[in-house]
Amino acid sequence: MPSSLDELPTHVRLETHATARNKAVATSTIRQGSVVLEVPSMVVLLLSSGKGHRCDFCLCSGASGVRLARCSGCASYWYCGPQCQTAHWESHKKFCKRLASFTASADFQRLEAHEQLDALFHTHLIAEISSHVPSDVRVKQLSTFMSLLPGPLHDSLPLVCPMSVGADVHQSLEALFTRSGNNNFAIHSHLTTIAHGIFPLASRLFNHSCLPNAAARYVIRRGQPVRMEIVALREINAMEEICIPYVDPALIESRQQIFKFTYGFSCTCPSCNFINTLGAIPSLPVSEAALAKLDDNLLTFCIPSGDIALLASSALPELPENLHLVLHESYLSRLTDAFSKASHEGSYRVALDVGLTVLAMYLLIYPENYPQIGMHLLEMAKTAWNAVIAADHDNAQDAPANTSLLKRARVYHDLSSKIMEVFGPEGDPGGPLEELAVLQNLLHAELD
Repeated sequence: MPSSLDELPTHVRLETHATARNKAVATSTIRQGSVVLEVPSMVVLLLSSGKGHRCDFCLCSGASGVRLARCSGCASYWYCGPQCQTAHWESHKKFCKRLASFTASADFQRLEAHEQLDALFHTHLIAEISSHVPSDVRVKQLSTFMSLLPGPLHDSLPLVCPMSVGADVHQSLEALFTRSGNNNFAIHSHLTTIAHGIFPLASRLFNHSCLPNAAARYVIRRGQPVRMEIVALREINAMEEICIPYVDPALIESRQQIFKFTYGFSCTCPSCNFINTLGAIPSLPVSEAALAKLDDNLLTFCIPSGDIALLASSALPELPENLHLVLHESYLSRLTDAFSKASHEGSYRVALDVGLTVLAMYLLIYPENYPQIGMHLLEMAKTAWNAVIAADHDNAQDAPANTSLLKRARVYHDLSSKIMEVFGPEGDPGGPLEELAVLQNLLHAELD
């Protein structure tokens, strides 16, 4: 796996950029679903929600049958075996004995939750930098990391766990911290964030776009450091820039603030340029009737034929004025909350109606083959299947309507499969692709 710019694969080249520092371009056509680049992690930090459930080194889940053992020194880190504990020890030993008193200190406790996460993340970073593990990969990673542009300066350095480090590390703390905040990836399994990590070469190569042609997925294997794979979401032409999303494009209203505060730039992708021309977005209507009309208008715009098998995404720049209201982030959160609530409470027909509007929003804001579209289509397929099962159980559904639900489930399933097969498997074993395989068997058996 490459760790520096002189190890790039032949199909990727770094070139000058008009406004950014550089850009990664394809030197030849890259097929959709292909791995553009695979890079190792330099630092990872498991979220507190995963403590005791995942290995703190390789991030493997205990749910897969792996028995985790707790570190006897700090009682806060768990490992899936001696191999992971030994591999992590060179950095972990730097703060192991002091961690409990640090996290119990008044200074740490008065921090906000995200600030506590930053404190622990920077503790990991310093420990990793000062561990002096003899590794050519580690040396190249650090060199690449220090070559990254610093992010916006903040008032003070973050709080970190006290540890014994060399004078050279102390002298470079500000340089380290100003590069970690804007080069910190959310590591996910099945698109659920489980950790944060630094992957220096990916940060050095790929610029952001809210309409990216590639995205990151993560390889989690027992006893191995976490790896990132950059996957082509669609065919990328020769000489085309390869871009990934730094933040969720669904953060329509707040993403420019995030770019400015965290990364120090303004996004000029077609999606952001369109939003910038709108000015202030009018408030959402209060009445349910007006909101329902807005939902209907959005469906008509995004799925004009009513045939979900003919879906096309990234329609935001063509959004008519009467639909500008849907760009409020609260509009999408209202829909996703309603879909989740109806699905879990068994109101499957309500969930399918709301879910279709969620799908319309996803088609509006996400690019082709974006994994969140595929995940939502999978949830829609499962919801339609559950509606069939509930109808059969209640004996309250006539055969034609039941067949219609089955056909809808099949369409949602097939569309989801198309997208998720492009993105490929990521994180833990199982996940969307296995769920789709199980559901396919059920649907085929029912329709035959």
